[in-house]
Amino acid sequence: MQIKDIYNYLNDLSPFELQEKWDNSGLIVGNMEDKFENIYISLDLDLEMIENIEPKSLIITHHPLIFSPIKTVNDDRYATKLLKILIKKDIALISMHTNIDKTHLNSYVGNDILGLNFEKSDDFVLTTKVDMSFEELQEYIKKKLGITTLKVTDSTKKIKTLSLTTGSGMSLLPYIKTDCFLTGDIKYHEAMEAKALGISLIDIGHFESEIHFCTLLEGLIQDYLKKNNKTAIIVASQNPFEYK
Repeated sequence: MQIKDIYNYLNDLSPFELQEKWDNSGLIVGNMEDKFENIYISLDLDLEMIENIEPKSLIITHHPLIFSPIKTVNDDRYATKLLKILIKKDIALISMHTNIDKTHLNSYVGNDILGLNFEKSDDFVLTTKVDMSFEELQEYIKKKLGITTLKVTDSTKKIKTLSLTTGSGMSLLPYIKTDCFLTGDIKYHEAMEAKALGISLIDIGHFESEIHFCTLLEGLIQDYLKKNNKTAIIVASQNPFEYK
């Protein structure tokens, strides 16, 4: 099976042209004419993972390995260290980032994982109506996402409307018109701004909210792969944070 075959299938599912201008989704390592033996799905790449993956494989990740232009390839940076190993082992890399956020991932997390009836209000923002106290909503989110501790900003005791953006979505705060916003990577001054606007926040984590990319993509491509005698293997990327 050639890379271009699976690339074209992925492009039909979630067109790469939908990615944001700053993004770097698509084929990052490899050649469209290359053939691969095994296919892996992961949120990110890490050193231990790619050292254990067989040569002549294809990895599909959510987060691109490379965002900024690379001027040197050496061992003192995360991206270039891993890039050298990928090339040596003839491992190809395709990333689906903001394109699949828009077409599938946000909706999958909101509706299938959280079990709420979200509708798209913006490319990256989903909204829904709920009827919970802020405390009830926190416990619900913990249970659904398997999170034991939440970082929150309490501005509204009763939550009637709710917004969601997986990953890091606080740049979208000016467009949030609901009682509460679920997203990850919330910073101090962003929380201060939300509190001034009367919007409650629940930090659902970058890793915790987007790790579901793996099961999502496996479900989307498994029938296609089966027809081509292939099976995708989910490999667990490591959360760089520990909670003590």
